[in-house]
Amino acid sequence: MGKLDGKVAVVTGGSAGMGLATAKLFVHEGAKVVITGRDQALLDAAVCDIGDGVEAFRSDISILADLEALRVYVETKHSCVDVVFANAGGGRPGLFEHVSEDDFDFTINTNFRGTFFTVQTLVSLMPAGGSVILNTSILGAQGRPGFSVYAATKAAIRSLARSLTAELSAKGIRVNALLPGHIDTDIMRKAGLSGEMIEQVNAQAHAQIPMGRSGTSDEVAKAVLFLASDDAAYVTGVELPVDGGWAQV
Repeated sequence: MGKLDGKVAVVTGGSAGMGLATAKLFVHEGAKVVITGRDQALLDAAVCDIGDGVEAFRSDISILADLEALRVYVETKHSCVDVVFANAGGGRPGLFEHVSEDDFDFTINTNFRGTFFTVQTLVSLMPAGGSVILNTSILGAQGRPGFSVYAATKAAIRSLARSLTAELSAKGIRVNALLPGHIDTDIMRKAGLSGEMIEQVNAQAHAQIPMGRSGTSDEVAKAVLFLASDDAAYVTGVELPVDGGWAQV
């Protein structure tokens, strides 16, 4: 038996990286999974990669009409959702004095606003025993040049997890936050960093991480599975670091 047998899960940003790895693991553990993302071609490729048990729905979390369409789709196809992994996010790195209004709005809308309304839209379909996992970041607890807006959104998501824990516990819904550290995904390239810059960032990070390496998307997925499953039935309101010890020492 799988840890998510008979469950319905939604994974936003599920076409690549941590979201894709989590969707694969959820399907392996018996869940029916709906993945979302903005790029239909990437979603189609993810469905081919995962196989039976996954469906793709193109949706941009920063657009409320897209989220409402997602809710209607999930309700029509599955009637409820047991697990939401609010994973989708992004940002535009830049030194504080160079952040434009457009950069600011893009990062806020994608990360904090998008995560907030993803949960608000889908939680109406969630029965008692449901689990919400919000994806934060080690940067929400650390100060780094070039990430002022991104880090602020991730800190806001951590705060949101606390507030939602207080509000949704009465409905039997658990809410937890996941804090990934330096994970080997494509996010830095998508943010505009060159190959040389990515190598420099990796070298600097690995020198500070007690385990001396980047984490993998599969390692993150296993932590999400724990929080989603009944193994974490008495766990709510926490932030679970998956960071190789970076923020812990």
